[in-house]
Amino acid sequence: MRTKAMKTPAAWVSAIPLGVLTLLLYIVIRCFGGDAINGGSQMALLSATSVCVMLAIGIYRCRWAVLEEAIIENIRASASAIVILLLIGAIAGTWMVSGVVPTMIYYGLQVLHPSFFLAASCVICAVVSLMTGSSWTTIATIGVALMGIGQAMGFPDGWVAGAIISGAYFGDKISLLSDTTVLASSTVGVPVFTHIRYMLYTTIPSFVVALGVFTAAGLTLDHAGATSAVLYAESLAATFRITPWLLLVPLATGVLIARKLPAIVTLFSAVVFACVAMVAVQPQMVARVAGVESLDFLTGFKGVLMSCFGPTAIPTGTPQLDELVATRGMAGMLNTVWLIICAMCFGGVMTGSGMLRALTAVFLRFVRRTFSAVASTVGAGIFFNLCTADQYISIILTGRLFRELYAERGLEERLLSRSVEDSATVCSVLVPWNSCGMTQATVLGVSTFVYMPYCIFNLASPLMSLLVAAVGWKIHKLKIKN
Repeated sequence: MRTKAMKTPAAWVSAIPLGVLTLLLYIVIRCFGGDAINGGSQMALLSATSVCVMLAIGIYRCRWAVLEEAIIENIRASASAIVILLLIGAIAGTWMVSGVVPTMIYYGLQVLHPSFFLAASCVICAVVSLMTGSSWTTIATIGVALMGIGQAMGFPDGWVAGAIISGAYFGDKISLLSDTTVLASSTVGVPVFTHIRYMLYTTIPSFVVALGVFTAAGLTLDHAGATSAVLYAESLAATFRITPWLLLVPLATGVLIARKLPAIVTLFSAVVFACVAMVAVQPQMVARVAGVESLDFLTGFKGVLMSCFGPTAIPTGTPQLDELVATRGMAGMLNTVWLIICAMCFGGVMTGSGMLRALTAVFLRFVRRTFSAVASTVGAGIFFNLCTADQYISIILTGRLFRELYAERGLEERLLSRSVEDSATVCSVLVPWNSCGMTQATVLGVSTFVYMPYCIFNLASPLMSLLVAAVGWKIHKLKIKN
């Protein structure tokens, strides 16, 4: 029995699932606020997915097997990110109970001046991310420590998280070790060194703008400063054993990253390092987590594992500090994992049904000159982050979509790869249901909507890309071969 060929979806029909998703997420966030990730957002994504499936099967005769395969492929592509996310949860627990993060906070409070804390945090995360090539790892380690220092100094959570994310994504974007940098350049077919050098024309000005804003904010914001910093430092020293030897854990982790080991291997090793340090330096904390007074092999093993996978609450005598050092472990990441899976289902059916392709065709209609080409690329990168909920898929789709078009218009491939990075890479963390936005909100404990206005570098990058394209700085046209 023959089946009818699948029709090409109309753009206005393809926009219906995305409109449904946007409306449902708006209602969910109004109802649940910061708790939207606990189930409401997931239901919104699945509801929008069902709308897409009904339209695809009912109107365009798309077979369910095609949609199912697209969903499976999307979830398969996100599997490593899910494992990394769980390991980040384990790092959050073990690095806290072992005293690694408290030690970093303690010494940070002694060194960082409150007036320049935001700018210093941005620079520190930029350097670490540049050396490691991973914004996720940077935020999950040094970023968590800086978040604690900023809270101890009395800075608003949004400003601190914004400075951390801005620096981490700047370093990630221009790092030779970054997977997104390599992915963007390879997708378009540009040598990675050429890609990085060309990005500097938009990336450096955006970072300078971010540093200027964070410096001004640090000098003008009303923060608790020295008083609360001293109080928190004393409470940390009274609760944990503070020693410079604990800094060997992040140092050893940095060495593994520099050796270009896979992220999963590096993060798991970081958990093991912290577990060893936990038993050696903070046995009283292990006993407290295990719920016993004295340790033996079994209770020690129990305490170590509980710090990896479960929530821990460590009383310090200071309510705000108690909240800071409390961790949720791997279990605390499960809502985010659930959200990622639901987001991958939505992105999968949008791709498999051809609706995503129909929507992207809209961007191509506006491409006439250099500025419109860059503007359409930037718009597509942001759009794909919204509807596929995945940074890597956004980079690949945007690069592939515009590659032939740039060649036809005589535009350099490096301009395309840079425009993809200026949008798909850095804006992913600004989307609450994107895997990057969900992860960083979970890791830092700050809602995406709270930190979004303060991610100055991430907001400035696409605008800088448009500005540079408008003035034509370092943009050359190639001769089109007949």
